Amino acid sequence: MIQPPSDLGPAIIIVTYNSAPVLSGLLDSLPAGLEGVKQFQTIVVDNDSQDSSVHIALTHPTRPRVIRMGRNAGYAAAINAAAATVSPITDLLILNPDVRLFPGGVRLLLDRLADSSVGIAVPRIFEANGEISWTIRREPSVGAAWAEAVLGGTLAARLGAGDMVCDPAVYDRDGLIDWATGAILAVSGRMRAIVGEWDESFFLYMEEVDYMRRVRECGLSVAYVPDARAMHIGGEYRENPRLRALLTANRIRYHRRHHGPISTAALRLGIILGEGMRALRGPPAHRAAVRAALRPWEWPAAYQPGNQSRPADLAPS
Repeated sequence: MIQPPSDLGPAIIIVTYNSAPVLSGLLDSLPAGLEGVKQFQTIVVDNDSQDSSVHIALTHPTRPRVIRMGRNAGYAAAINAAAATVSPITDLLILNPDVRLFPGGVRLLLDRLADSSVGIAVPRIFEANGEISWTIRREPSVGAAWAEAVLGGTLAARLGAGDMVCDPAVYDRDGLIDWATGAILAVSGRMRAIVGEWDESFFLYMEEVDYMRRVRECGLSVAYVPDARAMHIGGEYRENPRLRALLTANRIRYHRRHHGPISTAALRLGIILGEGMRALRGPPAHRAAVRAALRPWEWPAAYQPGNQSRPADLAPS
């Protein structure tokens, strides 16, 4: 059933952490991206940046409201902090700071949320070089982890055996998906009351996978809207050993939460095999991933909100 949109405009939530090099570009793109949206508010949530991120936000012509977390609290915690300051029925548009909106895209996402069966809407995303970004994903599985270990992520995706969907035809049509990378998510206000807050225990990475799984478990859908377009620079985790390790550990934690120990052991073994083979000649990030897969419980614990011993170089990508 299609419901009329709420009179309340959406809340645009941008999470920053030392995001000065990219934040102004996103803020510059907001007016065009929000064409056709009459009312909205913009909130920048800063995870204790040590650069000029807060200053850029406060002095930008779009005049976003700034929430200072006072610590690197994590991506999910920042989203929850901003969401708590708006009406519980307000639609949210969650953006990474290295996103650039294309004209009119937000309106298309909000229109898709007008369908009461849809909880989240995501756009078609392009890389900085103009190529399509393969952002649509299947629910993570042991089989996909092993396919990616043996074949590599790109080949496994092309054969339809990995988590990533890279069939161009899928990206050309509107449809329902398992999940998509969380750089740009339009979240229904009515769904928020059903699904609840984001899980802050993930700190960074896999929190969007967990959230979209909970959306589907509540009987709602994640919709892909190809006519809504944006660009995402992203990809830091591929080279950053700490980020790669945290992503790896959270993949294992997520799987363990929804599957048994035997299945999780099989997943870990597949990750260790794949990352280990690539660590022989690849960048240090692969070796960090192997260490995290061997002892995944150490990584999430190091990044729990309130633990001041965690490294400070984490940022959403």
